[in-house]
Amino acid sequence: MKIGIIREGKNPPDKRVPFTPDQLKTLQDEYNGQLSFQVQSSSIRSFADEEYAEAGIEIVEDISDCEVLFGVKEVPVDQLIADKTYFFFSHTLKKQPYNRKLLQAVLEKNIRLIDYEVLKDEQGNRVVAFGRWAGIVGAYNAFWTYGKKTDLFDLKRAQECEDLLDLHSELAKVTLPPVKIVLTGSGRVGGGAKEVLHSLKIREVSAHDFLHLYYDEPVFVTLSSADYYRRKSDGGYDKREFYMNPGLYESHFHKFAEAGELMISGAYWNPEAPKLFEMNAIAADDFQLSVIADISCDVGGPIPTTISSTTISDPVFDVDRETGEKLPAFGSQTSISVMAIDNLPCELPREASQEFGKQLIKWVIPELLEENSSVLERATIARDGDLTIEFIYLTDFVNHHE
Repeated sequence: MKIGIIREGKNPPDKRVPFTPDQLKTLQDEYNGQLSFQVQSSSIRSFADEEYAEAGIEIVEDISDCEVLFGVKEVPVDQLIADKTYFFFSHTLKKQPYNRKLLQAVLEKNIRLIDYEVLKDEQGNRVVAFGRWAGIVGAYNAFWTYGKKTDLFDLKRAQECEDLLDLHSELAKVTLPPVKIVLTGSGRVGGGAKEVLHSLKIREVSAHDFLHLYYDEPVFVTLSSADYYRRKSDGGYDKREFYMNPGLYESHFHKFAEAGELMISGAYWNPEAPKLFEMNAIAADDFQLSVIADISCDVGGPIPTTISSTTISDPVFDVDRETGEKLPAFGSQTSISVMAIDNLPCELPREASQEFGKQLIKWVIPELLEENSSVLERATIARDGDLTIEFIYLTDFVNHHE
């Protein structure tokens, strides 16, 4: 089996890779005779062509000889090669309209699309993800944003840090008043964000104490959906019911927006679930949040102030509390500053790629050599020009032609 590492074609460019040069060398040695690898030449990767070549990996311009192609972000429609198996984050599972044409092209070109986001073990847990790195960089950027907004401290950008160790060293510059910080999400993203909060030695408190107690030091709370969603009929909460039928629930997040000043949002959101708050709520005198770092970055999703995503080169915009309009970053003390970079791990691309590659080596490479891998089957969105049964719910999405 010949495996290709494609050049990332999405703009802005993504510097991450599915496998590092050393990882491909190890795989080529271990699976000698079973697997071979080619890397499509690229000038934007965090690992240069020369590093792959020095590891004994063939660099090519034309990748069409390979049966299986690995990327990171969505592949531009005009770069898709028919009749191949592709691995990448397609961002189509929530019927994202901006990727409708991508999924239509996948079907037209008879491509087998395996999406990293739905690669799961037998228990249904995701097995490959950049979530931890999104959490680390997103939380760091939350404090970078807070420093810019308050003028209390000045951090260099995460992308200017040499590595994770350097990033943690930079956090030593942070000096905080007794600010209350809201963190949503307890998965990989939330765990990565907590690494930054712990590095800053910020104390974690319960939801009750966060709302009701005064502190003379900065504190944070980790919220789950049970903390800010309640059943419309009686105010109760049942986790299984909520995940099966979120439309039965409403948000009561506002009390945390009254208590907190900085929010780090890292929770998964079901499009059928209520928003955490409505845009008109930010005009209320008691809505205290002034910095929102939306790591999950669902535009039009649970955080209405995420009017659009942002980029590494232009990471923050402000939202006017009265009008809800998007403003230039840090133009007003009274507005809300929103950090919504949609490719956060790209700020520490080499280390993020290395960890991602380890996950692929453990969970995906052995499965490629299985005749009928259940792991790969469950993550296959499209094959033979059709959606698979698991993803048949996307039919109306792909059949819609604008």
